[in-house]
Amino acid sequence: MPGPLPAEGTRERVLQLVLTRGPVSAAEIGRELELTAAAVRRHLDALENEGLVEVKLVKPSRGAGRPSRRYVVTERAQTRLADSHLAVATDALTRLAELGGEEELRAVARRSFAEVEERFLAAVGDRETDLTERTEILTQVLDGLGYAGSLRHVGEGMAPTLRAAQVCQGHCPLQGLPTRFPEFCDEETALFARLLGVDVRRLSTLATGGHVCTTHVPTGRHLTTPAHDRPE
Repeated sequence: MPGPLPAEGTRERVLQLVLTRGPVSAAEIGRELELTAAAVRRHLDALENEGLVEVKLVKPSRGAGRPSRRYVVTERAQTRLADSHLAVATDALTRLAELGGEEELRAVARRSFAEVEERFLAAVGDRETDLTERTEILTQVLDGLGYAGSLRHVGEGMAPTLRAAQVCQGHCPLQGLPTRFPEFCDEETALFARLLGVDVRRLSTLATGGHVCTTHVPTGRHLTTPAHDRPE
């Protein structure tokens, strides 16, 4: 039987940073946690030996150069962080799909993300918000609900229409269910598009083997959504 995840403390904080920021370098972790390079390597080596993180070589985005070492959590770590009642939930959903069909399954999937929508709308309130702010709010909501949400910006220095944000989710509280039932990912993507008011595109998902769920948001389209036009 595998042992427990690292106890609360510095190593747990390192693991959480790899989860939320990965692929992330040891130097970035050190800066975030104010740790020495030696301390970071010691914790990463221990987590790697436990099979919880692994190295991913990332090529430079521009020009030549050696690939940099970045760390991501392993499938084992994702599984260990998942709901222990996965088997029971999978059996129940399989039975539901057999009895009620795909629409019943999609209804369950939509309800599973209801709190994301509720918290997002509560955070927006009656204010007019542009796409950039809504994307930031969505990321904060996801992070607060245990999805290990983080935000990356791409296309800086390029034409405005090419700029985008990537909403990343390092953990899925439903881990395992979307692998068996892709309707969960479909409904989550549809929810993001509805809340943000713009078409979004899924670049990767944990369910299909990605290290994170990544949603591409074309923030070059700085639309403003008045309160009366927001999703009900």
